[in-house]
Amino acid sequence: MIHPYTHIKDGAKLAQNVKVDPYTTIYDNVEIGGGTWIGSNVTIMPGVRIGTNCRIFPGVVIAALEGEEEVYSDKICVEIGDNTIIREYVTIDRPLKDPIKTTIGKNCMINAYSCVGSGSTIGNNCVIINCTQIKEFARIDDWGWVAGMCYVNEDVHIGKHAFIAGGSTVDKDVPPFVKAAHTPLGYAGINSTGLKRRGYALTSINHILDIYRSIFNAGLTLEEALLKIEEELMMSEEKDEILTFIRSSRKGIITR
Repeated sequence: MIHPYTHIKDGAKLAQNVKVDPYTTIYDNVEIGGGTWIGSNVTIMPGVRIGTNCRIFPGVVIAALEGEEEVYSDKICVEIGDNTIIREYVTIDRPLKDPIKTTIGKNCMINAYSCVGSGSTIGNNCVIINCTQIKEFARIDDWGWVAGMCYVNEDVHIGKHAFIAGGSTVDKDVPPFVKAAHTPLGYAGINSTGLKRRGYALTSINHILDIYRSIFNAGLTLEEALLKIEEELMMSEEKDEILTFIRSSRKGIITR
């Protein structure tokens, strides 16, 4: 399963049923789970953990250093979860300091020519479409969807089930369950299509819509809207998720 034209360091640990195509280099302190396929011309630097049944396509570079003077760490710096697909020529950067890690969750799809910046965290079941650049320490929660040719600025937080339209620059936090579009990026409704696909009931979708109407459509300040939501709308997990996200936002949320 290992092509003779690959170069695998002695310290790398590959499960028995890992397949590695030619001209790929895998350094020491790398662990790759069973059933994973590594395409040709892939470079995996030290400190990487890749889960089971992943697919890493040709030209991918994982955990390359940003500066020539930095020293490789013997600790884990990049983690990729099970069943995740990394398409052609994606780069996944390692952080320069321990114990910070760059993390990609399970069942994700990172499409061609995208870049995941050092220290970023991508949750489970996320999709990143082609040529999207994710800067350092950005965070995308579970089921986040970022369309093609987006620029996600450093330290930005994108909430669960949020959808970012193609070609967007994301420099503010995007709350859970919403669609974000336009230039500059703003609220464009809730991600009702994605929520329906994931089994959300119509009553839950309408409840989420009521919450965001109070925030974006009622002509209230953000604090007034949050107070109204707390006092007038029924309790729910979705309500708690939204309020917690907004109140913990460090960069401020998008506007309408």
